[in-house]
Amino acid sequence: MISFGRICFSRLAGGVRLFSQMSVLRPLVICGPSGSGKSTLLKFLMDEYGDYFGFSVSHTTRRPRKGEIHGKDYYFVTRDEMEKAIKGGDFIEYVEFSGNMYGTSKNAVKDVQKQGRICILDIEVEGVKNVKKTDLDPRCVFIKPPSMQVLEERLRGRGTETEESIQRRLSKAEGEMKYGDTPGNFDLILVNECVKNTYKYLREFLMKDIEEVKKMKRD
Repeated sequence: MISFGRICFSRLAGGVRLFSQMSVLRPLVICGPSGSGKSTLLKFLMDEYGDYFGFSVSHTTRRPRKGEIHGKDYYFVTRDEMEKAIKGGDFIEYVEFSGNMYGTSKNAVKDVQKQGRICILDIEVEGVKNVKKTDLDPRCVFIKPPSMQVLEERLRGRGTETEESIQRRLSKAEGEMKYGDTPGNFDLILVNECVKNTYKYLREFLMKDIEEVKKMKRD
């Protein structure tokens, strides 16, 4: 365990051994409860190192909206196509919302890697479990709030959540935190009390990967 005092906390699984085995373009999995600050941390990362990271294009069974481009905004497929691909083990994670299916395929991640970028997967716990079963060999980071009380304050502070939505997210967060704190599930755990400091530790954790991608691009 590596502690950063009262500001932030992280845990590395495998220490030096994990770093020595790392490949250049291992996907970066980011997981954590809604309100943990994942989006802000990813924005910081993309603002500073956007040339070295990329997001996969998701699949969906809904129809394209005006201006949306197949392969850029989404891969627009039929329900039958997506269900067959899921049964074939081609998807890392998927959900159904408002009668439409959405998901991330293994090939979508590999498409980002072919561009010489590290693919970022901002996914939930079930997605983390699934991606670990693939040959993608991801680096998994869990972002957590300092406490459930702070998480609730953040959710209420948005001013966009109903009471029902807040309670649902808090209930879900308890299970996510339990999985996140289980030894071996993540390579890095960060308590996001101070977002700038948390980003500093996330960047330090990823710096060797970033330098390797820089070198690969130069070569």
